[in-house]
Amino acid sequence: MIPFSVLDLAPVTEGCTPADAFRNSLSLAQHAEALGFKRFWLAEHHNMPGIASAATAVVIGHVAAGTKTIRVGSGGVMLPNHAPLVIAEQFGTLASLHPGRIDLGLGRAPGTDQRTMFALRRSLANPSERADPFPRDVLELQRYFADPQPGQAIRAVPGEGLHVPLWLLGSSLYSAELAGKLGLPFAFASHFAPDLLMQALAVYRRNFTPSAQLEQAYAMVATNVIAADTDAEAERLASSLMQAFVRLRRGEPGKLPPPVDDAASVLSPAELAGMRALLKRSFVGSRSTVQAGLRALIAETQADEVMVAGQVYDHAARLHSYSIVADIARAG
Repeated sequence: MIPFSVLDLAPVTEGCTPADAFRNSLSLAQHAEALGFKRFWLAEHHNMPGIASAATAVVIGHVAAGTKTIRVGSGGVMLPNHAPLVIAEQFGTLASLHPGRIDLGLGRAPGTDQRTMFALRRSLANPSERADPFPRDVLELQRYFADPQPGQAIRAVPGEGLHVPLWLLGSSLYSAELAGKLGLPFAFASHFAPDLLMQALAVYRRNFTPSAQLEQAYAMVATNVIAADTDAEAERLASSLMQAFVRLRRGEPGKLPPPVDDAASVLSPAELAGMRALLKRSFVGSRSTVQAGLRALIAETQADEVMVAGQVYDHAARLHSYSIVADIARAG
């Protein structure tokens, strides 16, 4: 079986605090390491009461310090929110503290609402600054991690010469094409944007050009998996994720709510149908149900790696879900 990895949003559940979320993230990372998962990535989001990983590099440092072998990184850092030099210094620091274990996944979305985006990116108040800087910023970041050149005026210290591996993340065709042209590994966010998955992978592979970092295309598919001992229990656990998605769509983001026995009791028929469509490439169920779904996904996409997100209210149930996924991965 191909490698499996973990995507963690450091969920803040109802009745808990970000401090609790950070403890749970470290617990999950240690569990994932023991189970043989390859990577543990955290995602940048802002102004989201239910997601604690806003200061992504800081949380990565916390997780990396509490683990030994698993790769730890960002899934991703929203590069337009930051100066590339600052990200190079942050991840250069992480790579210096934890050599050979740090990944830098990059996205171009804001990871937040429009008002918060403007609070993060003050330059957007100037219309002349609104041209998309993402490709230029990725190249600038690569230069900071490369070996320093004679006469180089701006250097990332720490960072230079560390060649921290970059990934491009995306939920559309834009990053797929850019990742291919730059010769970078690509991760597609089918856990919340399933419709363009196959087209994005085709665009990435068609445009791939070998680079100093990567000789052959390498595509990772992110998906939600919520596994339990029975299909019914997994469906109940998944109702927390569905409620959270619906609240976000309503413009009412909040902490991750507890599950309900019947999602239809708290969601309208239209909302329920929308969630079914959103989660059509996610897998909820018992071991056999999830195994069949993951095998089909891998066969269809020819993914080189699968990254599993699993927003579950109860931490023990979340750990158990990832244990089931690890069993499936080992079985092949």
